Amino acid sequence: MPDVSIDRKGKIKELIKLLHAGKKPEQIKEEFKDVLRTISPAEIARIEEELIAEGMPREQIRRLCDIHLAVFKESLEKPRSEVSPGHPIHTFMEEHGIILQFLEGLKNILQKVKAAKSFDEIKHETEEIKKIAENLMEIEKHNVREENVLFPHLEKHGISEPPAIMWAEHNELRDKKKKLIELTKSIDTLGFKRFQKQLTETVDYIADTLTSHIYKENNILYPAALATTTGEEWKDIKEQCDDLGYCNFTPEYAKVAFEEAKKHVIAPEGLIAFETGDLSKQEIEAIFNTLPVDITFVDANDTVRYFSKAKERIFPRTRAIIGRKVQQCHPSKSIHIVNRVIDDLRKGRRKSADFWIDIQGKKIYIRYFPVRNEKGEYLGVLEVSQDITEIQKIKGERRLLDDVHHA
Repeated sequence: MPDVSIDRKGKIKELIKLLHAGKKPEQIKEEFKDVLRTISPAEIARIEEELIAEGMPREQIRRLCDIHLAVFKESLEKPRSEVSPGHPIHTFMEEHGIILQFLEGLKNILQKVKAAKSFDEIKHETEEIKKIAENLMEIEKHNVREENVLFPHLEKHGISEPPAIMWAEHNELRDKKKKLIELTKSIDTLGFKRFQKQLTETVDYIADTLTSHIYKENNILYPAALATTTGEEWKDIKEQCDDLGYCNFTPEYAKVAFEEAKKHVIAPEGLIAFETGDLSKQEIEAIFNTLPVDITFVDANDTVRYFSKAKERIFPRTRAIIGRKVQQCHPSKSIHIVNRVIDDLRKGRRKSADFWIDIQGKKIYIRYFPVRNEKGEYLGVLEVSQDITEIQKIKGERRLLDDVHHA
């Protein structure tokens, strides 16, 4: 991305601060027309990053983002380079187009509900609301791809605040979409007037906020991503998006594969490259030993190759078992069961083999999983043992923040 001169950046900051101070867009557009004519989405994103770093509250920028868009509208909507089907941004934008159609349909239905006098007059409309509400919940798959793939790539390029603002809106919209689902299920218990009122409030919020959200992503977030992210990165982003999956309304033509070959992953020196990241030997060992389970791996030749060293192992293990056949690690009377389980997992007759036993007042859950490579070839068996005594006692919910003051 080209650098913005200090003078130009200063003018844009001055403009945004004037907006935050209460100046009306039409009062200052003329004064800043030269800089507005050539401003890019990536520049807006960078400058807002700096303003937040200088102490401007994120929530303040978020609340006034629509005013920014009104001022920058002409520069944001100038023609941009097209992305082809299969490109993640193309898919995101195609989904946005369909979501806007859902919102238009929802607003039209709301007008009919507001004009009605009773539930009897809107039986068809309530069914349509249910269908649209279900489609709006499908947007979560779109959001998951943004939050877990696109946003981290933007952050690597120094753009972290716009994704943070978009993520906050995802969370708020999710709550409102759930409210819409609840309304469709509570028609029998709500009076018609209360239903009308709550539906109007919920639909107005979803339609206004989601429309604005889509505009911000299409005209600031996505262009900023295209300006800062390389072609090789987009291949990686595409693969990760494919892994996470798409919405039930995502067009098939938008999900086609890139024609370019997949990039070859090379880890930095001293690290081991995985499909989902790079780790050192020390980190890998520490991760396995930190897991709240005992792990033992038996290879394709039924030979014990590895076990984790959890702080409180359920079953004792020593290095003496490494290199032994797994059958030698069990009493002779149970070898036929061991062989049958391994054969079932090897040949795909089972996806897992699960057992649970009681030991000294504890409930121990023991599971065996076949380990296969990306070609489906059998590599061995993973034994996972876990003390689930306390897990069985869990009731209700504990949210992440519920216990934060004890941290």
